[in-house]
Amino acid sequence: MIAHRNLGFVAAVATLLAAAPLSAIFQRWTWLIEATLAVAVVAAVAALARLARAPLWAQPLAMLAGLTLALTWLFPGGGELLGIVPAPSTFTHFGELLSGSLQDMRSYGIKVPDTEPLLFVTVLGVGGVAALVDVLAVGLRRPALAGLPMLAIYSVPVAVYVDSVPAVPFVVGAAGYLWLLLTDNVDRVRRFGRRFTGDGRDVDVWEASPLAAAGRRLAVVGVTLAVALPLAVPGMTGGLLDSIGGGSGNGDGNGRPGQGGTGRIDLFAALSGQLNQSEVTDLVKVTTTEKNPFYLRFGVADKLEGGGFRFSIPTGRPVSDLPAPSARGVEQQAYRASVEVSKNLNMPLLPVYSEPVGTENLSGNWAYDPSLQVVFSNRENSRDKRYEFDYVRSTYTPAALRRSLPLPADHAVRRLHPAPPAVPEVEALVSTLVRGKDTEYDKVRAIYDHFSADNGFTYSLSTKSGTSGQAIVDFLDNKVGFCQQYAAAMTWLVRAAGIPARVAFGFANGSNSGDGPYTLTNRNLHAWTEVYFNEVGWVPFDATPAYGVQGSSRSAWAPDIDAPEEEAPVPGASSAPGGSDPAADPARREDLEEDIDPGAAFGGAAPTEQAPRWPWYAAGAALALLFLLAVPALRRAALRRRRGGGAAAPTVAPVGAGAATDGGGDGPADGRRMVVLADTERARADAHAAWDELLDTLVDYRVRMDRTETPRTTAARLSREALTADAAAITAVRLLGRAEERARYARDPITGEQFLPALRAVRAALAAQADRRTRLVAALLPPSVLLRWRRTTAEASSRLVAAAGRARHRLLRWSPRRLLASRVAR
Repeated sequence: MIAHRNLGFVAAVATLLAAAPLSAIFQRWTWLIEATLAVAVVAAVAALARLARAPLWAQPLAMLAGLTLALTWLFPGGGELLGIVPAPSTFTHFGELLSGSLQDMRSYGIKVPDTEPLLFVTVLGVGGVAALVDVLAVGLRRPALAGLPMLAIYSVPVAVYVDSVPAVPFVVGAAGYLWLLLTDNVDRVRRFGRRFTGDGRDVDVWEASPLAAAGRRLAVVGVTLAVALPLAVPGMTGGLLDSIGGGSGNGDGNGRPGQGGTGRIDLFAALSGQLNQSEVTDLVKVTTTEKNPFYLRFGVADKLEGGGFRFSIPTGRPVSDLPAPSARGVEQQAYRASVEVSKNLNMPLLPVYSEPVGTENLSGNWAYDPSLQVVFSNRENSRDKRYEFDYVRSTYTPAALRRSLPLPADHAVRRLHPAPPAVPEVEALVSTLVRGKDTEYDKVRAIYDHFSADNGFTYSLSTKSGTSGQAIVDFLDNKVGFCQQYAAAMTWLVRAAGIPARVAFGFANGSNSGDGPYTLTNRNLHAWTEVYFNEVGWVPFDATPAYGVQGSSRSAWAPDIDAPEEEAPVPGASSAPGGSDPAADPARREDLEEDIDPGAAFGGAAPTEQAPRWPWYAAGAALALLFLLAVPALRRAALRRRRGGGAAAPTVAPVGAGAATDGGGDGPADGRRMVVLADTERARADAHAAWDELLDTLVDYRVRMDRTETPRTTAARLSREALTADAAAITAVRLLGRAEERARYARDPITGEQFLPALRAVRAALAAQADRRTRLVAALLPPSVLLRWRRTTAEASSRLVAAAGRARHRLLRWSPRRLLASRVAR
């Protein structure tokens, strides 16, 4: 049994090691924490099932039940009992997660974020493989076959990874598989006793035979070749998700903004591919009460990595609970818009105007990130969606932006949008542009004005895409590009000047007739820069030449720098300068002096650092494990409490007449005498219960017990063998033996005796003579309870097998062949 437990533990660990290649397709390690919890539950349930001597066919059922409980706790759908017992709504939620995982697989490129559907599928798959490996390696003793489900895990990153799968995770998984084989081999050898050579020399169990040593050497050589050859031979450069990803500025887009193969959501690749398509495709129709709206927005790239700007994982609140805007010194006007998304736009983001304050016709699967200002979902996509929303348009003035103070060094926005890696060419250019500029706005405006035709910048789609440091330098040297290069370059330069900035994605204004809806096509897809100003929020700057953008919109704070003269601001929420100068407002000046920040986004919600969830998972798993371990002890305590009723209570009954006492005597006044009677059935039951408790105590402390002995013989043997040094315990065990003997064979059982103190005396004496491990096992995992559960399970299994045999026999009696034969015989 100990060997089986060891092999089961190794099977569970080997499964987790085999899942190591999944680290190549996930951004974070949440999947490993949740998968470890699920595998631990499966392994614990399997160990308990084998400890209870459950039949082989029942062990996988028990493991699947444990996996279901683990999934219910990790991915609750609401309505669960005690938080872990699934309800019908739980399985409906599981179905939604499965369908949502298919959508996430189509919507994300690797590395994928920790979306709930993808985590559910991963934990379900790893937990199922753990159950299958346990059955093959421990139940059927075929550990070599366990490599097949382990290989199935490895096939997932091989199928979807766009580059060669890293070698280290494969080596880790192979090591786990070899460990499983080695453990099984050692266990098999130990079952046959000690090993000897032909000349009688004792051989240690870990000393390999020549054949086994040759096999291990072949295994090591095979694994080494499997790892080394792919590194030496040119491998595949793409996986199945390449069909989802877009190109890199050469027109190889996938037609679906927001999907890509080189990042979580490759907005840059999708944008360049869409703009280079020769065919014009309608994507969105939007109707708004705003006369001259600004750009319709659906995503941002705010995370700067080695390869350039990337899209952060959005987190936020449901769209039914949107925050109210709270920017200071800004004129705001409320509007309403309705959007109709075509079937050609399929992404986990919804296009909305900035600062939405209310939505309609959107399910609870959609959420709003107030920091990124995007509407997103991990379960649905934008295809064929129709919805309405109310939004607020903020109007800025250069004077108001100039009064914005620099952000403190420890501000959340500054921490989330740090300066880019140092590039000497970029650093020199930024230093030249911002020299002599006193305010944040003047620095941004100097960088914005640099991207003008006077400085040689032109618009062209025939250029190589990229947002890395070298790509930015190439663009600044060549000065030819489209919105992607302009937005990324300005964002990089603004960040190099110490001001938070990010790249926004959406649609420029399309065509419309009169008061009709705007029709937005793939040619209207656009990217621009958003800069964060203290106490104001994110302010848009579009550095792309206006002549290259269909439906371009300019503003008073970011005018068309290529126009021959300063254009009058366009009336509307995004372009009208409107609003009073906050410098004339004394309250505004006091607020500026106090350096009060209203929030990190238009909605006023500052980005907060999300606390990790894995400590809660670990604590929950620990509590669940403690509860499972405490069940046998609780059951034993309940049995002991139920049996501890002590002796039967005596009853008093009148007998005969004429035995009365007169006056104030103690006898009855009617002349009858009294005798004390005992409830014989109750006394007999108490004796049996006390004897059963004694036998369970003997089992718990591993004292030899013979069911064929009489109670007197058992009590005498215990007095001689187990309780020789405790006179009180010897007296107590003889009392219990005599009470059980009288209860079995005599007409009148022993009455008036207290059995509970006797049981305590015997238990204390046995505990004093037992070792620490025996006492610990007797307290936490009482063998008597486990033995009773094992017997109950075996009896139920036998009854089930017998019932199945009887049913099969009845079915055979009604065989059509027999009926036909009997009819022919007639």
